[in-house]
Amino acid sequence: MSRRTPRLFAAALAVGALLLGGCAEKTSNDTPAAGGSSAAAFPVTVGKLTLDKRPEKIVSLSPSATEMLFAIGAGKQVTAVDDNSNYPAEAPKSDLSGFQPNAEAIAGKSPDLVVLSNDTNKIVDQLTTLKIPVLLTPAAATLDDTYQQITDLGKLTGHQAEADVVTKKMKDDIAALTKDLPQRAKKLTYYHELGPELYSATSKTFIGSIYALAGLENIADPADADGKNGGYPQLSQEVIVKANPDFVFLADTKCCKQNADTVKARSGWAGVAAVKNNQVVALDDDIASRWGPRVVDLLKAIVDATAKVPA
Repeated sequence: MSRRTPRLFAAALAVGALLLGGCAEKTSNDTPAAGGSSAAAFPVTVGKLTLDKRPEKIVSLSPSATEMLFAIGAGKQVTAVDDNSNYPAEAPKSDLSGFQPNAEAIAGKSPDLVVLSNDTNKIVDQLTTLKIPVLLTPAAATLDDTYQQITDLGKLTGHQAEADVVTKKMKDDIAALTKDLPQRAKKLTYYHELGPELYSATSKTFIGSIYALAGLENIADPADADGKNGGYPQLSQEVIVKANPDFVFLADTKCCKQNADTVKARSGWAGVAAVKNNQVVALDDDIASRWGPRVVDLLKAIVDATAKVPA
């Protein structure tokens, strides 16, 4: 992942990168579950899109959608993914771009289904004109959006039963992670960092909603109280230091090489509670910026980190 500005981060969410070759190998995710959907279930309709038969050449230009497709067992049907779809490892990565999709390049893959997260340059209309079926899966605003997208992909790919299993497991895992959270007289506060330029995400974003599940209070909320920054305000050193968050979560460890030491070295940060108490948490950039099944891993990282603080 490259260094991200707020606009780039927002774009990354929009195309499925919060904030980013070869044929697919057979994996356990490619094995249909017992009683899974079959070709007999077609035609199927999701929104305005109807597929007469199961797609066998799917192009995914959204890292989140790519993760969903493989999770529900449709990996063998995916023939190309965008250049930011790096998980799972067997995803057939190509030079296609989700940020600047090119209709001609996409058509060159002869897809029978294209999954996008953003209608950049009216790519949906361009592909529709070429008679290529398109499913638009916008950046999720809530977990329900994630569940719905997984369900829709399951229906369109002939893996509805498997999709149901994935969403149920996500819900069960999230319930298990949050059911025994300690009761605190005062909520722990946090700062979620998208990049060293100090862009963050408020509680009104998908990312913020995950922290809310863990019972945390977001210091970035006042910086975008009116929502004019779309939930992704840029904070200042002074604001963060004054807010004195209990935790700093870094979602810029891969792209920008940030860690506890680089944070401590920032002017004034050595006195911040999160730094003094060794509560600067390094996240996986990709997991922290996508809304697929691995959002459970993000929540677990947050819950595990905060559980170390006595109630």
